[in-house]
Amino acid sequence: MNPVHGIFFHLSVPSIQRYDRGMNKADEKRIAAKLARILTMLCVRNTKLEDLHAGTTPVSKTGDYSDVMVIDAKGREIPWTDVSHLDDETMRALMRQIVNRLYTFHLMADDPGLRETIDRWAAAAGAWADPEIDQGLLGSVTVEKKAGNS
Repeated sequence: MNPVHGIFFHLSVPSIQRYDRGMNKADEKRIAAKLARILTMLCVRNTKLEDLHAGTTPVSKTGDYSDVMVIDAKGREIPWTDVSHLDDETMRALMRQIVNRLYTFHLMADDPGLRETIDRWAAAAGAWADPEIDQGLLGSVTVEKKAGNS
C-alpha cells in the first residue's frame, strides 16, 4: 500500500480507485465518498450493530422518546433518553469487530472474495446520501495536534 495524503488508499478493487496526487478535486471527492460508503457498509453497518438495531423500537407520541419509560428488574422507571443502550462488553465487542473488519478490508482488498462482496454491496451503499466533512473529527484532530506539539 502507498501512503497518500497520510492515509492508505492503494486498492486494486475495480469499484474503488487509487488516490493520485494529480487527481482533480471532484474525482478525489467522488472516490473518497465511494470508499467511505463501502467501508461503512461492510465494516460498520453489517456488524453487531445490526443486532442492536434489530430489536423492537418503542412508540413515542412526542417523537423525541421523552414519553417512553423503561422498567428494569428492580422496578425502577428510567426515561428512555437516560437508558444506556449499550453495555461496556457490547461496545467493546462492536469496536473489536469494526477494527477487525477495517483491518481485513485494508489488508485483503485484492482478495477476489472480498472484491465480490464489495461489488455486491456497492450499489446499496451508493444509494446513501452524499457524505459531508465531519467538523467534529477535524476539531479532535486539531486538538490532538496542539496537545502533541505542546
